[in-house]
Amino acid sequence: MKKQQAIFVTDQRSQKNWTRYAFVLFRLLLGGIFVYASYDKIIHPVPFAEIVYNYQILPDVLVNLVSLFLPWIELVVGLSLILGVWLPGAILLCNLLLLAFFSTLVFNFARGLDIDCGCFTVSVGSSSGGHMLWYLFRDAFFLFVGLFLFFSSFFIKTEGDSR
Repeated sequence: MKKQQAIFVTDQRSQKNWTRYAFVLFRLLLGGIFVYASYDKIIHPVPFAEIVYNYQILPDVLVNLVSLFLPWIELVVGLSLILGVWLPGAILLCNLLLLAFFSTLVFNFARGLDIDCGCFTVSVGSSSGGHMLWYLFRDAFFLFVGLFLFFSSFFIKTEGDSR
């Protein structure tokens, strides 16, 4: 009976270690993606504002505001994830942003719009379309990773966990 308990404890420990390693890896992955995505948008706000306008979701008065502040929010969230500071807030904001990005893509896909997402490069002119399915799959993966971070951070915390 003690041997079965020992195996069970060992399995739980290895699962907790796997969760911790995956948490750090996914945190660094999403942090890097957010920092990388923010860079070109910060440097080239006008082309990014045109991309935001092309989504045809926001009122005209909010387009410039969003295109100016969103990249900085992405940068702060990305750096927080990479550095491991303000993690609960960074993970929550990361998931809210990912959900907004994914929802926007789904909404425009349903409307039949095939536009350049403007996620990573905005200075190189818009692409010729045909990428919406790729954007949807990519953002669904990012959202899945973000949800893993969210649930492992808020619901699967273990004693002695230093996250």
